[in-house]
Amino acid sequence: MMSNRGKVLFADDEKHIRIANQQTLDLAGFDVQCFSSAEQILPILSLEWSGVVVCDIRMPGMDGLTLLAEAQKIDHDLPVILITGHGDISMAVSAIRDGAYDFIEKPFAPARLVETVRRAMDKRNLTLENRNLRTELQAQSVPGPRIIGNTPAIQRLRATVAQIADTKADVLLLGETGTGKELVARSLHEHSSRQEHNFVAVNCGAVPENLMESELFGHEAGAFTGARERRIGKFEHANRGTLFLDEIESMPPAVQVRLLRVLQEREIERIGSNRLIALDIRVIAAAKEDLKQLAAGGGFREDLYYRLNVVVIDIPPLRERREDIPLLFHHFLLEASARYQREAPPPGSDTLQVLLAFDWPGNVRELRNMAERYVLLGENCDYSLEQLLHGAKGDAANTLPAQVECFEKSLIEQALANYNGNIKETMESLGVPRKTLYDKMRKYGLDKTNYK
Repeated sequence: MMSNRGKVLFADDEKHIRIANQQTLDLAGFDVQCFSSAEQILPILSLEWSGVVVCDIRMPGMDGLTLLAEAQKIDHDLPVILITGHGDISMAVSAIRDGAYDFIEKPFAPARLVETVRRAMDKRNLTLENRNLRTELQAQSVPGPRIIGNTPAIQRLRATVAQIADTKADVLLLGETGTGKELVARSLHEHSSRQEHNFVAVNCGAVPENLMESELFGHEAGAFTGARERRIGKFEHANRGTLFLDEIESMPPAVQVRLLRVLQEREIERIGSNRLIALDIRVIAAAKEDLKQLAAGGGFREDLYYRLNVVVIDIPPLRERREDIPLLFHHFLLEASARYQREAPPPGSDTLQVLLAFDWPGNVRELRNMAERYVLLGENCDYSLEQLLHGAKGDAANTLPAQVECFEKSLIEQALANYNGNIKETMESLGVPRKTLYDKMRKYGLDKTNYK
């Protein structure tokens, strides 16, 4: 049998039943404490307690049903398994409706007890894991957009944003499609003194070339055919705030010339006007292509590239920060649940393995879409998950050893977080010796103090 190392509190007033079932659960790898009365169990229970309760229904003093009711007051999601005689089956069925995890009818085979406890333990671990992820998400809920993740790359990204957010420096964001460039731009804006003013986003690849100058700089009435009235451009609308120019590599060459002048002079002219308008503005540009390489090939103005290349932030693709996938996926599940007003089933280890194995060419945006499908379709989303797994690329990042290491690191991180960095409880929950745990923590660069 597989070693679970989960905690089990077993209550029965008959000594021989306690001894027999303690041996059964011990052999199955569980950490078992036996009690002759249900009252002895209650002081041990808490919201953070990571185990399962097994209790006979008919007990002197506090019976199993009363224990169930009291346990639910402490934690409504705590799994309580009831042991019942033949005459108590209807009572046990009623108890399940009231929140009991399951019941086992006497006499029962040892395998039945082990299997029921194992399933209840899996449920408890998932409950605590999801609670921990919610807590971690709340801890990152600072004002403004949240950059979610704990990998070193994302920690460096957050540190850089914090360092330059409240400066006047223009910023160039580099990253693949879907990595979250606009999120980082909004974070820079929201954590700066400009946060009370407009954040204006323009996708340069989505604006027709013949409208780009008018869109950015505005125009006067009669400036060209169809210009019936004055239009305020995006630069002027973003005055005292932030202008975000996404996919700047798509900007037409003629507009690049005007942009360079605006960045240097901090003033604009509306089309059809001779009056200069001074600007107090921060410009954040983003590109999904290598601007230096484009400039070398004549596809982007070299002088504009060097003007933008003052503060550069590289945003890593999701495949280079796989350990963040469980946290991100849970965050998107919470968002989608609120948006669609549906409760999402907590993802199990099989689902997380599939998510960790995929290469995510669409990056965080694609993961968000998968989370929304998961909320909307529930178990029917498994087909999409299987498609992901079969469509995963066979590069080095998706080799079996790489996937195993990524999943292993994720599990250790979650266990450390569940137990606030307590090594003893972490090693027991994972079922590994202390030395093995320390070796793996050293291998993955994990420090228990970061989880307290």
